[in-house]
Amino acid sequence: MKLYNFFRSGTSHRLRIALNLKGLKPDYVAVDLRREAHLAPAFKALNPQGLVPALVLDDEQVLIQSPAIIEWLEETHPKPPLLPPDTAGRARVRALAAIVGCDIHPVNNRRILEALRHRFGADEAAINAWCGTWIADGFDALEALLAADTRRGRFCHGDAPTLADVYLVPQIESARRFQVDLTRWPLIGAIDAACAPLAAFAEAAPGRQPDAG
Repeated sequence: MKLYNFFRSGTSHRLRIALNLKGLKPDYVAVDLRREAHLAPAFKALNPQGLVPALVLDDEQVLIQSPAIIEWLEETHPKPPLLPPDTAGRARVRALAAIVGCDIHPVNNRRILEALRHRFGADEAAINAWCGTWIADGFDALEALLAADTRRGRFCHGDAPTLADVYLVPQIESARRFQVDLTRWPLIGAIDAACAPLAAFAEAAPGRQPDAG
């Protein structure tokens, strides 16, 4: 397998965590978003959206969109599971992941921020304020949901990482990059601290990737 990704991309980061948790080590192919490599014809032939990540399987099949790739991983490599065994638990974990994947990340990703900069004249202070607004909105909801779950455990759901943690940790990294004060969300901070020493999370961190810098 080959993983086409960018070290600082939140969607790439979450997929790296999921792959690590499943014990899979695809070849790392860097797509430098800073140099618009994702818009080059060769990459757009791979993914017409021009977005990372993309996972190329050994049979040359190309998988795109991190939620779809992670679902594929869960179906084809079910151990360890990223979803709980019970239907209510799976719904809860998916909902926590969706707060990040549907409501925070899409309005803070690179192409949105580039549009704000170049089409609407936003400076870096405005960019940070924009990102901080939507991160805080989502994290407020996540913190409340975590607080309401008296059986939560060390992670978002129970005592082992799930899909929710896979989504949450890269968003925490992004929040730091946009200078969001995380101290107002102690439960989220505790989950981040629980994930940090795990090899699957540590090895997926942006700073550990070969294209970092």
